[in-house]
Amino acid sequence: MASKSTLCNIPLTFLILLPFFASIAFSDTPPTTPVSPGTACKSTPDPSYCKSVLPTQNGNVYDYGRFSVKKSLSQARKFLNLVDKYLHRGSTLSATAVRALQDCRTLGELNLDFLSSSFQTVNKTARFLPSLQADDIQTLLSAILTNQQTCLDGLKDTASAWSVRNGLSIPLSNDTKLYSVSLALFTKGWVPSRKNKVSSPLHQTRKQLGFKNGRLPLKMSSRTRAIYESVSRRKLLQTSVGDDVVVRDIVTVSQDGSGNFTTINDAIAAAPNKSVSTDGYFLIYVTAGVYEEYVSIDKKKTYLMMVGDGINQTIITGNHSVIDGWTTFSSATFVVVGQGFVGVNITIRNTAGAVKHQAVAVRNGADLSAFYSCSFEGYQDTLYTHSMRQFYRECDIYGTVDFIFGNAKVVFQNCNMYPRLPMKGQFNAITAQGRTDPNQDTGTSIHNCTIRAADDLASSNGATATYLGRPWKEYSRTVYMQTSMDNVIDSAGWRAWDGEFALSTLYYAEFNNSGPGSNTNGRVTWQGYHVINATDAANFTVSNFLLGDDWLPQTGVSYTNTLI
Repeated sequence: MASKSTLCNIPLTFLILLPFFASIAFSDTPPTTPVSPGTACKSTPDPSYCKSVLPTQNGNVYDYGRFSVKKSLSQARKFLNLVDKYLHRGSTLSATAVRALQDCRTLGELNLDFLSSSFQTVNKTARFLPSLQADDIQTLLSAILTNQQTCLDGLKDTASAWSVRNGLSIPLSNDTKLYSVSLALFTKGWVPSRKNKVSSPLHQTRKQLGFKNGRLPLKMSSRTRAIYESVSRRKLLQTSVGDDVVVRDIVTVSQDGSGNFTTINDAIAAAPNKSVSTDGYFLIYVTAGVYEEYVSIDKKKTYLMMVGDGINQTIITGNHSVIDGWTTFSSATFVVVGQGFVGVNITIRNTAGAVKHQAVAVRNGADLSAFYSCSFEGYQDTLYTHSMRQFYRECDIYGTVDFIFGNAKVVFQNCNMYPRLPMKGQFNAITAQGRTDPNQDTGTSIHNCTIRAADDLASSNGATATYLGRPWKEYSRTVYMQTSMDNVIDSAGWRAWDGEFALSTLYYAEFNNSGPGSNTNGRVTWQGYHVINATDAANFTVSNFLLGDDWLPQTGVSYTNTLI
């Protein structure tokens, strides 16, 4: 990392874009030019490790990249087999250790899928990919590293002595280094240098107005229309103008037995497996009520849409926590992994309380997912934006310590964030972003939102400090833009995690925020903190950061693609 004096001479726009194009900065060699492994490895975070795993003969970036991804796929299979071996000894393990292993297995299966898809792409292409395709694969390879870190964190947090004794930590760490090599070489060889340049021009503002006043812009077949019209409680399902959202089928969940199902999980089980976007959504309408169930939408259940009767009307609730033996990853009340999920008009809670520490309400690892007009309620670790590409619009998020955390590529727009009263001696941190690698295209963008104290915090004696975020991992990246901040925000704005950890490698930024908590005069002076201009902030809009113009319209969720 360059010194502060050197960084001062570099345009800020370049510093912001550097995480996107880190490998380009290391070498000007065209990716098709044969070079030695040592030269190719200069574009990776750990050149010596990279050189030790690549073949010794000269090749170009594409040759090395294909080799690395193929080797990564092989190692992922081996690690999954190793996890299975220890799971088969479950009777000799604690319940907490078994849960940590089960998390690793779930994450390992996803890694196999992601690496298989990535290898299919890199194996047949030796050129820069179109922006959208490059974004797809970079998202997958970024998520693989996130999955590795999640597995490692779970083993360390719940059974550190056990994990070291049984030999999982070392292969897990080595595989992570290999996956980092794959991501770096992919970024160098397949990602165009202007990947964030999308089809919609930067200055062309698009405001998608879907789900207006709770109404859905639905397009459906005559058969589905007949089902729709037969739904007895369809006040919130009235069709408005527009036909962006294609619905293939509708089922109703109602606790009084008047619908197709009485539980949400039964309705999910009835959804088809592995739908594609052109099939249309399988819509699950969940009528008002309190649903005490742990909802899980796995990777097979793609393109589901779940619509409730409104915040504080349709409520899903659970109370798992780490204090009760769950991992942070497995503590969630609501889990979604299936691509293309859309959630509307639902409240999701974890009621474990502040005293139970980490207790997740929602864990989202679903690519191209969106939530509109939902409420997420908990204390520590409320909303786990785990991985992949996500969007939240007009949602309420309540919590205390790190209550929006994870390593997704995510934008929050027009949302309300409510810091609550934590336990005595605790502080509040709204975000804890978990980016671990400079080539991951992940980060948290908070745009045109409102931050105000929840009622319990507002009526307290003011002794609780509330911060915009703290760096959970080394390359943590969070940006607040055009957001209203009340006086609950500490004047320093941001809080360190542990001493000097990540203060020079993180990227935290603020742009044109308002309210008494937005004054940047007293902010931290870390090397990684910036007050940015509109040009730099535009890199974190829906259009440029999420490439949202290419996938959000089909969800029906309202959004603004540029700065306001």
